[in-house]
Amino acid sequence: MTSLLLLLLSCAALAAAFPAAPQDDQEIRYAQLAEKYLTRFYDLKPTGGKVGRKNIKNPFTEKLEQMQKFFGLNVTGKLDRKTVEMMEKPRCGVHDIGQYSTVPKSSAWQKTDLTYKIVNFTPDMPQADVENSLARALKVWSDVTPLTFTRVYDGECDIEIKFVVGDHNDNSPFDGPHGLLAHAFQPGSGIGGDAHFDDDEQFTKTSQEYNLFLVAAHEFGHSLGLHHSEDPGALMYPNYPNTDPYRFKLPQDDINAIQSLYGKTSDAVQPTGPTTPSKCDQNLVFDAVTTLRGELFFFINRFIWRKHPRGGEADLLFIQNLWPALPNDIDAAYENPITGEVLVFKGNLYWTLNGFDISQGARSITRLGFPKNVKKIDAAVHVEHLGKTYFFVQNKYWSYDEDRKAMDAGFPKFIAKGFPGMSPNIDAVVYYRDLLYFFQGTSQFQYSIESKRILQVLATNSWLGC
Repeated sequence: MTSLLLLLLSCAALAAAFPAAPQDDQEIRYAQLAEKYLTRFYDLKPTGGKVGRKNIKNPFTEKLEQMQKFFGLNVTGKLDRKTVEMMEKPRCGVHDIGQYSTVPKSSAWQKTDLTYKIVNFTPDMPQADVENSLARALKVWSDVTPLTFTRVYDGECDIEIKFVVGDHNDNSPFDGPHGLLAHAFQPGSGIGGDAHFDDDEQFTKTSQEYNLFLVAAHEFGHSLGLHHSEDPGALMYPNYPNTDPYRFKLPQDDINAIQSLYGKTSDAVQPTGPTTPSKCDQNLVFDAVTTLRGELFFFINRFIWRKHPRGGEADLLFIQNLWPALPNDIDAAYENPITGEVLVFKGNLYWTLNGFDISQGARSITRLGFPKNVKKIDAAVHVEHLGKTYFFVQNKYWSYDEDRKAMDAGFPKFIAKGFPGMSPNIDAVVYYRDLLYFFQGTSQFQYSIESKRILQVLATNSWLGC
């Protein structure tokens, strides 16, 4: 009861963040959610004694701040909207706290040839698909280390794999659908190394619901001695990744962690993986930038920074968090505010978005009037008061009339002629408050269409508060 009172005091900040439904019941629900979450993942202990506002920081606020810091949220010690949303995401059942990202080397497996056994199967998938998903998940780790994994069917093994529900007698019960997806135990005898998957979830081999390969690859990281990572792009980040399982590459953060325990692979060419962009990295380069219903979206590799220009922190998300069917490494994007549609380009294809739905799948850019020798759009932007969309390709640009749905005559033209001062090979461009912003490398150029000149040069990431 004491912990719940502490949490209710913290919930005051939620009043403005969530609609009342009714407010008292909602605050109690968020308080109970936070108490359960912090107890399970951040070792929140129940306390006795009288509770007052002066001592609210101990213990709940400290644990909440610890959680907010881990996930890169604003460290407020209060149950604000983004904190509650993070707590509601499906995730791994292993706790987040830990001084190091890996167990000590002495606590890792003291051998490199490991065995695994599949005790039972989920009815969600054909048995062969389960076997393939689990084998592929183990291969993620053997590809970058000297580790090998051999399946056994009877007797003892290092990693025992089970599909279970609810309380399954390991002191870590599951909680039904859309919560804790799975958990695994650090290396050791007995239950050590074992991985359990919540069979109340819907596991698949596709991007629908919860892809078993992605969940298993994460859990096997724990089986090998890895803790959770604070890097939101890492496989060992606690929350389910919502990334494309078919194009998965083990991120560099995870490669570094597992190799610190078991060493590097003997391959002549060492594997490398993608890194998560940092918004204040001086070398940050965007793939595409667009507006969408008043917000700004910055595409980079497999990520998006989503930001409201009126303030607040930019949220880093996987592209597939918002549009599961979109590819990574987008080339260009623009919003037509008249239709409310966003067009996204990669190679010689484009997709049409209606908000957070894909209203039209991949189509050839020749439908827009591009000749077949144009294989890629560098950047695109719509200028509302002109009714024109400009497409930039190397040192030239096209003008597209959105009313006629056709390219204007006399194009392409040289960028240097239509936009004096701008050089070829533009990375991205966005139209905002009557000005164009051209992104090239680590610089962006604020450009006046009326006077046809550069007004000022800014850092590419200045939109992100850097």
